[in-house]
Parts: sequence; structure tokens; C-alpha cells
Amino acid sequence: MIVLLLAGLGLIFGSFVNALVWRLHEHRNWVNERSECSNCHHVLAPKDLVPVVSWLSLKGRCRYCGHIIEDSPLVELTTSLVFVCSYTFWPLPLHGSGLLQFGAWLLCVVIFMALFVYDVRWFLLPNKLVYPLIAISVIFVLIPALFFDGSWHQVLSAAVGAVVMSGLFYVLFQMSKGEWIGGGDVKIAIALGLLSGGPLQAALLLFFASMIGVLFSLPQLIQKKRKAMTIKVPFGPFLILATIIVELCGSGIVDWYTRLFTA
Repeated sequence: MIVLLLAGLGLIFGSFVNALVWRLHEHRNWVNERSECSNCHHVLAPKDLVPVVSWLSLKGRCRYCGHIIEDSPLVELTTSLVFVCSYTFWPLPLHGSGLLQFGAWLLCVVIFMALFVYDVRWFLLPNKLVYPLIAISVIFVLIPALFFDGSWHQVLSAAVGAVVMSGLFYVLFQMSKGEWIGGGDVKIAIALGLLSGGPLQAALLLFFASMIGVLFSLPQLIQKKRKAMTIKVPFGPFLILATIIVELCGSGIVDWYTRLFTA
């Protein structure tokens, strides 16, 4: 029942992500404005807003103008999948601080998805999404220490991870004058470093992000569709994917790696 509930919530929040991304880009009010077609601007009826089902019934086209619907159901399905995987692989007990942190994590996932889509479409990580993510990440880290007598050492470790990761990105940003990495990546690194939990986990996150980026870019280089020096890909989505992997599986990976040198 919990899995089904999270899957359904993931679909709903995924639909919200699609609307949020478009409204932010168009500088629209995302709080009280009705959803509409991005082409003909016809206000959508409730039957047009059912996650995945509406898209399938309309065969991916607007009911009113026939234009291809820009919002992909993959966002809704992926959000649902990440919600379920988060529950399945959550590394903390789902009670007390672990339960509250799980709730904060799901909020982070929603913002992750919005940042992922926005960066893929427009090569930008907007502050209106990054700053709330940083705030939720701070709360995520502080929950055990403030409310459940947790260790402040964990808070310090997470802070060090954030400083190391964001500091590295800032150096790269300054050295390349924004060519290698964007200012949004520097800011989001604060949140991702906090969520990773420490400098070792942050290093693991960077490793996974780099590997995912290489695997994504390699086919383009091999096929020579573009010159190698002109290939431009957003790094934010790779960081987000790596953060999800490290948050859900990072402790086990770090423990395995540590045992290799202590056995």
C-alpha cells in the first residue's frame, strides 16, 4: 500500500513539475493560475490533467489545437519511480528522524526533477529552484541533531562535504570564466554536498556524475555528429542522478570500499 501510495504521489508531483518548469520559464504565476496549453493557451480541463492517462488518451496532442504536448509523461513516470526507489532503498529507519528526513528527501526529489528538466531544456539551474533546495537540504541535515539528539559531528561532516564540493566548482567556474561549469552548478553543489553527508560521499557523487556524463557524451563523440570541442551538455542532470544514487546506496558503497583496505 505504501508503494502504491508513493507511486501515485510521484505521478501527481511529476505532473506538478511539468507545470512548474514551464511557468518558471515563462515567468508565470505558478501558485494560482490555471494550467493551459503552451501553444494555444487554452485552459485545460480536469480530464486533461490526469498524469500519464490524459497524455495517452490524447495521443500526445492538445485536445484543443492538436499541437504536440511539450510536457513529457516520462517526467511523471520518473518521479514516481524515484519515489518508490527512495522508499525501497532508504538507508535510514523509517521512524523518528529517519522518517522526517525521508519526507524532506521527497521534497528534494521534486525539486531535483524540476531542475533536471529545466537544465536539459534551457541549460540553466534557476535560483528560484536552487535556493529552496539548499534550504530543504539544511533542514534535512539538521533534523537529527535538533530534534532527536543526533550527533553534531554528522552535521559538520555534511557541511564539509558542501564546502569541498561547492568550493571545487567555484574554482572551476572562475578558472574557466563559466565555460566549464555554470554558476548554477556552484550553488546547487551546496545542497548536493549537504545531502551527500560528508567529503567522502561528495567525492563519490562527483565520480558518479562524471562517469554518467562520460557515458552520455561518448556516443555523440563516436558518431562524430558534432566536433568534440563544440559538444555542450548540462552537468546539472548528471549531478542530480549521482546524488540520488549516493543518497540511497552511498553508505553501502563507501562501506564496501573501506573494507577493501581494512580487510
